Amino acid sequence: MRSYSFFTILLLCLAILLVDLLAFYWLQSITQLLRSSFTQNLIKITYWIFTIGLIASIILLKIRLERMNPYRKQLLITSFYGLTVSSFIPKLIFVIVISILYFTNFVFSDEESLIVIPIIGLFAGFLPFLVIFYSIFRTLYRFKVHHIKIESEELPANFNGLRIIHISDLHLGSFRSRYHILDRAINIINNLEPDFIFFTGDLVNNHAWELKGWQSVLKKLNAKIGKYAILGNHDYGDYGKWKSEQRKQENFESIKYFYKKIDFKLLLNDAAYIQKENHKIAIIGVENWGNPPFKQYGNLKKALKGVANIPFKILLSHDPSHWNEEVIDKTNIALTLSGHTHGMQAGINIKSKNWSPIQYKYKQWAGLYKHFNQYLYVTRGLGWMGFPGRLGMRPEITFIELYQK
Repeated sequence: MRSYSFFTILLLCLAILLVDLLAFYWLQSITQLLRSSFTQNLIKITYWIFTIGLIASIILLKIRLERMNPYRKQLLITSFYGLTVSSFIPKLIFVIVISILYFTNFVFSDEESLIVIPIIGLFAGFLPFLVIFYSIFRTLYRFKVHHIKIESEELPANFNGLRIIHISDLHLGSFRSRYHILDRAINIINNLEPDFIFFTGDLVNNHAWELKGWQSVLKKLNAKIGKYAILGNHDYGDYGKWKSEQRKQENFESIKYFYKKIDFKLLLNDAAYIQKENHKIAIIGVENWGNPPFKQYGNLKKALKGVANIPFKILLSHDPSHWNEEVIDKTNIALTLSGHTHGMQAGINIKSKNWSPIQYKYKQWAGLYKHFNQYLYVTRGLGWMGFPGRLGMRPEITFIELYQK
């Protein structure tokens, strides 16, 4: 997980305190409606116990973070992340709505505005709290199958109807050893009877110890022809603090070796081909390639050696920005599969209307994209990272069927 400076943490705590002070100011207008002074005081005391407790816990967590057990550290960070977001955002909306209504009020009298406006603001803040609560406890593990059909002139006739499962961004450390949850996704995948299963990186958050116990779970994934994988930016251990470069390399080797245990072919700037009769298709896998600050381990030219003459190629590349930079108009790769963005785990997906804040960073961030006869599919990811919720971005299993055009 990304590490923030102590100064940044203090600024976060200050922002929480300021928003809570403003929210409390308006909240008093509502508590005055209660007849019982005991209830009024109880609400106020509970309010400040939670605020002070949250701020103190965040600061204490930062101070003690480096000495914690890695598993406990990860658990606490994600828990406080969820708690902070579910507390801060509703209160912020509550304050903004009340302030706008109060300073632009042309409807209510001065006496009415002190009561009615805070109540409206309370509902405005309570609604996002319910939505965030729902995203954490309901949609985080509601796996959704996205069924995509792609036609290509380059696809050999004897590969017509090829069935592909594309998954990405498992971040197994975030599952906290709850193997039964991922079992549900695996059952969905196996019931689709895929020819191929492609995994496009970020198996872990950072450490090989996150893989403990997952071998028996992930080995259940079945594909008629083959299972292939690549690495994502989190799989290199670049976001951790290591006692030595050797420890980091050992962690990296353990992650790579895990793919052998679950019968996946890990492609590291490499390619494989599948042959039916006299026809072939190529599966190409590059190491992580992203725009700065993400490192560029990928070498597409190296990966293409040996399969350049095969007309139909599928590229596995974790970061979708790679498609614009090195694939389209520079190669004849028909289909690229990527992950990485998670759809920011928040956005809107209603039929053809798709929006997420992540689109202001990534031009291609979720779904199917086409450039002439070249396709890119970006999955929203199967796991989660950081915020322990998914708001409008359910965890995705992509089911792709390929047909000859």
